[in-house]
Amino acid sequence: MKLIKRKKPWVDLQYDGPCIPKDYSEAGVENGAKLEEHLVGNEDLTRVFHATKDMDLSASMAWLEKHHEEFGESTFIVNTDDGNALDTLKGHHPRLIINKMGLTRIRHLNTFLNKANETMVDGGYLLCHSRTSGLKRAIILRSHPGVFGKMIYFCHYLWHRVFARMKWTRWFYMWVTKGKNRCYSRVELLGRMYRAGFEVVDERFHKGEFFILGQKFRKPIWDDDPSYGALVKLNRVGYKGNMIGVYKFRTMYPYSEYLQPYILEHEGLQKGGKFAHDYRVNHWGRLLRSTWVDELPMFINVLKGQMKLVGVRPLSRQYFGLYTEEMQKLHISVKPGLLPPFYYDKKTPETIEDVQASEKRYIEAYHKKPFATDWRYFWGTVGNIVFKHKRSH
Repeated sequence: MKLIKRKKPWVDLQYDGPCIPKDYSEAGVENGAKLEEHLVGNEDLTRVFHATKDMDLSASMAWLEKHHEEFGESTFIVNTDDGNALDTLKGHHPRLIINKMGLTRIRHLNTFLNKANETMVDGGYLLCHSRTSGLKRAIILRSHPGVFGKMIYFCHYLWHRVFARMKWTRWFYMWVTKGKNRCYSRVELLGRMYRAGFEVVDERFHKGEFFILGQKFRKPIWDDDPSYGALVKLNRVGYKGNMIGVYKFRTMYPYSEYLQPYILEHEGLQKGGKFAHDYRVNHWGRLLRSTWVDELPMFINVLKGQMKLVGVRPLSRQYFGLYTEEMQKLHISVKPGLLPPFYYDKKTPETIEDVQASEKRYIEAYHKKPFATDWRYFWGTVGNIVFKHKRSH
């Protein structure tokens, strides 16, 4: 067993002690992955979970420091804020990496997660922890009740959530913080894990800290460009199966697009064929979706000739894979549209089968009479939106 320590300490300005809500949790955690439901054949991992289940973060880290020499040769405990430090593990074939450093303190977090994946064997585990943005909010408001606490949180939000992500202020934020003591939502942390090729097999809030256990199931992604801005470009299946970048105003937390398999597995689908209890949608996103404002940037795709006003929804690869083989072929035989067929139907579809049936009726009619079909569907959809208040959710 090998212990990697960080080279320089980093002071995380955060509240501790009684200010931490010990029973804190967030939407989706209860239905999320749990170690008890997952077959784990790693003895060291099982021992860590059993030994530290009643400890807080400080006690857990002290226990690891005391017992690290008792673990097997394929278990590695790291305590570094440098993602490149994991290069020293190459050739050792780790089966378990435990990261003592909070994820918010790592400057190049994606590099750290990706290199953790590349150093370990298939099926290896990565155990890490962090304080989420929601938990930090709860700590601040609990530490400073009333208006003063809200003012402090507003400054915290402005600095860590706005300045840190806007292109013209991000450089200053990174210069001051050196990229450490960041602020990530739970959704973003889970999404980064999946992007790095880890399936989340356990997540939980425990005594004021968020713990994530990931298991390597594929290679990490290095060559994409996750977006942080208000305007996002999402990869979707377009005409003839070609991938297109669909523009929308952000309604979800960053890295949400990587979390679709996890949401599908643990939350399933709701009426209308969309993901149930989709906690990836943030507060502002729910407002934008209720007013259709989030859809407006898709007119860029219409002007580029990739979409049209009326047509089937442009789907992610994950959701497209839920369609039958027949419907996949039909779906890519027409350009996707801004207004989907099921907003034209009198009855809103309740299942993914209903959505496919709605699209099939539209596509078959469109192939016979393209202009007449789109004209009829356009005005029927507008009528349903204006008079029957159908909305995007």
